[in-house]
Amino acid sequence: MTKNIKLVVVLSVIGAMLFFGQQNLRANDYNGRKIIVFRNKVVNEELGDRLVGKYGGIKVKDLNLINAKVVVLPNHKAEKDLLLNPDVLRVDDDVTVEALAHMQASPQVLPWGVSKIRANLVWSSNTADTVKVGVIDTGISNTHSDLIKNIKGGVNTINSRKSWNDDNGHGSHVAGIIGASNNSVGVVGVAPDVDLYAIKVLNAQGSGYLSDIIEGIDWAIARNMDVVNMSLGTSSDVQSFHDAVIRAKNAGVVVVAAAGNSGGSVIFPAAYTEVIAVAATDVNNQIAYFSSRGPEVDLSAPGVSIYSTYKGTGYATLSGTSMAAPHVTGSIALLLYKSFSTPSVCDTITIDGSCNPDEIQSKLKSSAVDLGTSGFDNIFGWGLVDALSAIQ
Repeated sequence: MTKNIKLVVVLSVIGAMLFFGQQNLRANDYNGRKIIVFRNKVVNEELGDRLVGKYGGIKVKDLNLINAKVVVLPNHKAEKDLLLNPDVLRVDDDVTVEALAHMQASPQVLPWGVSKIRANLVWSSNTADTVKVGVIDTGISNTHSDLIKNIKGGVNTINSRKSWNDDNGHGSHVAGIIGASNNSVGVVGVAPDVDLYAIKVLNAQGSGYLSDIIEGIDWAIARNMDVVNMSLGTSSDVQSFHDAVIRAKNAGVVVVAAAGNSGGSVIFPAAYTEVIAVAATDVNNQIAYFSSRGPEVDLSAPGVSIYSTYKGTGYATLSGTSMAAPHVTGSIALLLYKSFSTPSVCDTITIDGSCNPDEIQSKLKSSAVDLGTSGFDNIFGWGLVDALSAIQ
């Protein structure tokens, strides 16, 4: 049987505050971690901090991407009073988010998903070298022989003073599917020479705050990522999350996310129209029982019994839409590399000369292998991603 390890993001004010200095240690006397979004740019940081303090709040961090501050408020009254302030646009919950994978006991010898989407058939001329992919997750192992060659940098938004190294395993697994090196050791990823960036937003227990993810998206935009992969999600539709995703797409970043593992509705951020939402299939092109479904699903990809890199120097077999999404992300990296060298691949390009996010999504949909009901359906989306067809 499959052992279900649900990597749940846990709200823990005390644990989180240990990362933010002695002043914020007082925050464990409070409850209610919130994202305060201001109507206009606050004149200066000190003014914004004073406004938060006026209502008894304690600042955790700034979220410049969405003109917001993460704070811990003392009670519901403080929240209501803040909402009455003309400088405050809204107050969002800093909700919980989940990494989406199932651990399985028996590893496979080879990553079947790579050949299923025909990525290996393009490697003679395209391995996505120089394409920048941000893995927004639990980090990436900084000692793994199958990953270290392609890792070009990273950040820890939970605690900027600590490493982006993966102490959970989920992020390394995702990164290996995208871009494990073709070095005759272990496994090989969809785009084996891609530039990987570790954006650590979840801790060793798979725990983190939405605000940490938003900060990670901001980091990715500032460093000109071509694609970001978010194999995580929440059932809560928070406007601040949507705003961050919109800004990423408007900056030319292609955003890919896992559809969810509940078998029910697609979760966020995958449910946002700006995101490529990915469902999970098995080796027989059947939908995984756990794969979320709905009109928001764009594509499907291998997500059952996927063998890939893990934390430290290990390997593991996992299942989940977390594993499906990076197959699509790797395919996008291959397509973007093609557009770098052959601008005519796209009709509309971004400032760096690559296909814009809408055209990337369109090409992947039109080249997908149709599964299930003819044409689009709520289970497979437009079908199984096909890296070879997308590039051709």
